[in-house]
This record gives sequence, C-alpha cells and structure tokens, in this order.
Amino acid sequence: MSGAGASVFSGIVTVFLLISVVLFVLHVAICVWAYRDCIRKGRSPEFALLVLIGLFFFPVLGLIVYLLIRNDGGRRGPYNGY
Repeated sequence: MSGAGASVFSGIVTVFLLISVVLFVLHVAICVWAYRDCIRKGRSPEFALLVLIGLFFFPVLGLIVYLLIRNDGGRRGPYNGY
C-alpha cells in the first residue's frame, strides 16, 4: 500500500487501538469498583476476589450477575417504601 490507502488503513488501526485501550481501562475500573464494593459491604476478601476474577474473565455477564446478587445493606430508596 502506498499513498492514500496506507493513511486510511493507519487511521482505522489508530482508532481501533484507541477504542481498545478505552475499553480495557473501563474493564479494569469496573473490576476494581466491584472488588472495593464487596469489601465496603462487609463481604469476605475471598468473595471479593471471586467477584474480581469473575468480572475479569466474564466482564458483561459478570457485571450483570454481580449487580443482581449484591446486597444494598438494607438501605431503601424512594421506591422501596421509605
């Protein structure tokens, strides 16, 4: 490739790499948040580590499952009776 074709390909690769880096950073941030959330809610460090590993290997499904099973500590919001 030479000329305009190479520059278009280079631009596409650059955009792909940038999106990949942003998604990886988001993935790591979600893993760290879930681990800290488990510890903050009084869960055992083993459970928090299990959540961290689950989110690391299954990011979307793991986040959905964690959000479904996490306990809010008995706090109630405006739609839960208080």
